Amino acid sequence: MAEHDTASMQALLDRQKAANLRDGAPSAEKRIERLDRCIGLLVDHRKAIEEALNNDFGARSPEVTAFADVASSIGPLTHAKANLRKWMKTERRATSPALLGLFGAKAEVRYQPKGVVGVISPWNFPVNLTFSPLAGIIAAGNRAMIKPSEYTPATSALMASMFGGAFSEEEIAVIIGGPEVGEAFASLPFDHMIFTGATGIDRHVMRAAAANLTPLTLELGGKSPVIIGRSADLPTAAARIMNGKTLNAGQICLAPDYVLTPKESLDSFVGEASGAVRRMFPTLKDNPDYTAIIAQRHYDRIMGYIDDARAKGARVVELKPDGEDLTQQEHRKIAPTLIIDPTDDMKVMQEEIFGPVLPVKTYNGVNEAIAYVNAHERPLGLYYFGADAAEREKVLAGTTSGGVTVNDVIFHVAQEELPFGGVGPSGMGSYHGHDGFREFSHRKSIYTQLKKDIGPLAQLRPPYGPAIRKYLDGAIKR
Repeated sequence: MAEHDTASMQALLDRQKAANLRDGAPSAEKRIERLDRCIGLLVDHRKAIEEALNNDFGARSPEVTAFADVASSIGPLTHAKANLRKWMKTERRATSPALLGLFGAKAEVRYQPKGVVGVISPWNFPVNLTFSPLAGIIAAGNRAMIKPSEYTPATSALMASMFGGAFSEEEIAVIIGGPEVGEAFASLPFDHMIFTGATGIDRHVMRAAAANLTPLTLELGGKSPVIIGRSADLPTAAARIMNGKTLNAGQICLAPDYVLTPKESLDSFVGEASGAVRRMFPTLKDNPDYTAIIAQRHYDRIMGYIDDARAKGARVVELKPDGEDLTQQEHRKIAPTLIIDPTDDMKVMQEEIFGPVLPVKTYNGVNEAIAYVNAHERPLGLYYFGADAAEREKVLAGTTSGGVTVNDVIFHVAQEELPFGGVGPSGMGSYHGHDGFREFSHRKSIYTQLKKDIGPLAQLRPPYGPAIRKYLDGAIKR
């Protein structure tokens, strides 16, 4: 499939913008029909999606893809279908002063499509992180241009074929290409753009968007911490943490990045984590349930974190239940690995890991854990385990993160009526459910004035006299 150049991408954008002006805001029925087409694509191409992602990763379970890329995309689309008529309704607001409303003035907010939304989707869940934002984009009445990742060429080509067979390019267009194409794509004057991907690239995207003053949603990542309270059910906590860390081999923006556990619980946590991995993955090397690392570059990066931590004195615990030698393998699998008592000079504590490596630090009191989290950049997610309500509230009130899951990891992203997004270095803006509809809509404020002047309105015009002075004296007071 040929790559697009800047001229052809601009021409596509011009066509979509012209179609938006020509056709106006689509009806609820048209939006639902487009959402239905998206759902149909996912259902009809499930097997092809599973095969393409297995091909791109080298080893990825069809069940992981069906769960994390297909079913998790249908959910947001179905939710948008069921609710968009309600979301589209004009919102009446109170007038200021309220007296104007009594005489017939009106204040309202109408939700208008922004126009054409650019979607830059990543490689880790390339289908879900294309279709999930599309739920809000389409529900809000927009058109879309999509730039999927070059790291998943088979899946990107498949999505181009899927959309090409179900949508005209005036509705949804897929742009194929490498980093140069991605850079040119980000520089297009979209009406809104959403980027999901790595910190570092985000700044380049933001600079490109700034040149056009393009509104931007950034869904990034960072080092999402887990705080295990003393009241936590440790076996359950360890099982849930390791499930989140090994899903897609930790290649998730919301994967638990490091654990803070009470000092006296360290050995118990290591033992429970080891047991949890053993139950999930009796073997790793040829186990189709365990995902490979996407590319050699990322494999080398993650192995570099482990080597650096070991060289600087950390205890490294590889969780290989069958004791397999993974140095000779067809794919790029890395065993779940715990880094015990890491120090902040280790690379594994400085960069988002995005792999099956989990540093485990200890603390004496929960205030110490909170202070450690607050001493670092605000993460996309934070996870607290425990039954102590007062401690839980202390953690929630005392830290800032994009979102939180209590007594599990990652699951807040699956809640369609919770906004999903980061804060500061972990992202800006949010989507999912109603919040996604609002993110991709222009909220137009409309005020309708009284048909005839009443006293106070007439008094606002010169020449000014006693009546306006009396009004102002009444308005300017404590």
